[in-house]
Amino acid sequence: MASLNPQQQTAVKTTDRPLLVLAGAGSGKTRVITEKIAYLIRQGTPARHIAALTFTNKAAREMQGRVAKLLDGSLTRGLRVSTFHALGLDILRREHRLLGYKAGITLFDEQDKSALLRSLINHGDGNCAIEQCDDYARRIGQWKNDFVTEHQARTLARDDDAAVAGLYSEYCRHLKAYNAVDFDDLIMLPVLLLQQSPAALEKWRNKIRYLLVDEYQDTNITQYQLVKLLTGTLGRFTVVGDDDQSIYAWRGAQPENLARLQKDFARLQVIKLEQNYRSSGRILKAANRLIANNPHVFQKKLWSDLGFGDPLRVLSHRNEQLEAKQIVSEIIHHKFRHGGRYQDYAILYRGNHQSRLFEQALRENNVPYFINGSTSFFAYAEVKDILSYLRLFVNQDDDAAFLRIINTPRREIGPATLEKLGAYANQRQISLFTACGELGLARQLPERGVQRLRRFCAWVEDMSAELAGNEPFAGMEKFIEQIGYHAWLRENTASAQAAERKIDNVTELLQWLKKLAARESNTQMSLAEVIAKAMLIDILDRNQEDQAGDRVSLMTLHAAKGLEFPHVFLVGFEENLLPHQNSLESGDLEEERRLAYVGITRARQTCTFSYCTHRKRYGEISECEPSRFLAELPEEDLHWPGKKPLDPALQKQHGKANLAHLKTLLS
Repeated sequence: MASLNPQQQTAVKTTDRPLLVLAGAGSGKTRVITEKIAYLIRQGTPARHIAALTFTNKAAREMQGRVAKLLDGSLTRGLRVSTFHALGLDILRREHRLLGYKAGITLFDEQDKSALLRSLINHGDGNCAIEQCDDYARRIGQWKNDFVTEHQARTLARDDDAAVAGLYSEYCRHLKAYNAVDFDDLIMLPVLLLQQSPAALEKWRNKIRYLLVDEYQDTNITQYQLVKLLTGTLGRFTVVGDDDQSIYAWRGAQPENLARLQKDFARLQVIKLEQNYRSSGRILKAANRLIANNPHVFQKKLWSDLGFGDPLRVLSHRNEQLEAKQIVSEIIHHKFRHGGRYQDYAILYRGNHQSRLFEQALRENNVPYFINGSTSFFAYAEVKDILSYLRLFVNQDDDAAFLRIINTPRREIGPATLEKLGAYANQRQISLFTACGELGLARQLPERGVQRLRRFCAWVEDMSAELAGNEPFAGMEKFIEQIGYHAWLRENTASAQAAERKIDNVTELLQWLKKLAARESNTQMSLAEVIAKAMLIDILDRNQEDQAGDRVSLMTLHAAKGLEFPHVFLVGFEENLLPHQNSLESGDLEEERRLAYVGITRARQTCTFSYCTHRKRYGEISECEPSRFLAELPEEDLHWPGKKPLDPALQKQHGKANLAHLKTLLS
């Protein structure tokens, strides 16, 4: 506590009223939260009655680790540090009966959601177009994030939204029949439960007697409702946020939730954390000047005592190929001159498509790199399909796997059949697979539907028995051939090239599973053991970012939030990239400015902007303009090396750096 600044100490010790902490970038907000958890426990609030919520598993793990260093393990027993969605899932699992669900709720991911919507559209009344399925999925997600129920959507929908509102209703009905929820339901359903059940509300308020929320500016309306319900009129909470770093409007974030607190909690206290412990003064001056162009409910200005620092450089390039080569050359040269490690450097961009040329330039120069937030191999639809088949072969009670592959490839088992099957399984409190074999199902479904379900289940049982033998991996290729999966991929993929990539991924998965089994001891692993190990891959993926090692980081500006680096390169800093063309067309300039602000405030020592005068778009070379945000930065703090000839001495230094790097590689 003694090392906290006065504002941080006040934030930690204020427990008798609702508290909003406006924490600027690099102002030590995570430390304030963890110190406050320790303070609450030392002041007599049992850890089991404290909950701290954030938005990512990584942030929750970091917070948990910091608290563990402050307190003895026995004092933190029962402390809840989790994401919003993990809390919502816990509430659903404990209170499923009140919501009419059975135990073992299935969680649908985005691909499961899309598959169900496509099925409903294909079997619907023709009011919804299959090619707009992704738009419908986003609209349904928006409704849930805005706390609009299916009934409200149907009542309030205008002409354009009427068909989508009907699809929303059908979608919710089918989810309930499958005993399933999607990601957005993990917040919406607990809010509905707590609104409708006074007993459940009292129970959870007694469980969570003090609530802390990190990154509060990223909450949506439904999450705000959850916070209000759990904390009640007394408002025993501390929320920490920064409206200048709200960059997730596309997934429902409402920075206005900061202002709503003042209206809903009259006793709210506001504390500003403005001292930055990360960046030089010049970097903060530029960031403050930029973000001042946005309107603010709460005014704040970052400052630092780390020195004024170097000017911010602006590099111009003729095209994107030269941009990538020059940035990599800059990194090699800077590392040679100043020492340090590759992990001190980050290349940040607006869209994932910008990474390819930088990857190529880094590889050509043998510079190690790490892409943060890239798609995991195990997130590809075809990989998840095959793993779901294997999961069902080893566990016929796996409802999530059953629903994913029952119509992949198609078996003429429509959503109406599956809805009735789900309702029957719910009523009997049994798995979907078991329900297919019960005589009572014939009273719920036509004979043809029952026969198709039973034919599928019989095939699963036969395949399961075959794979349980001594050569499980030989049977894997056989079942893929039997279901005609490769042919189905070719028929349902946009191009032949993309289909072949998917087929290659399936082959790679089978080879990986074989290697996984072979890495174990001499005893033969069962298929169930292999699949159980494969399911842990998401944990390995989550830990991957912590094991980046000494590598240059490449990532989008969205992925960079919460991170910091000594040296940052903001590339593609030009009109129609940052700010992005889509945002300009939809009037979201303020969020694009916040995105640029987030990028600048990732830098500790140096910040370099880079733009191209020409860039290839849709197969044609187009002229580009520097981002309007450059004009909003303090001109006296910018250095434009391209506007005057490179100093001969500096040119010589660059040559020496590249030569030294080459010698190091050869040795």
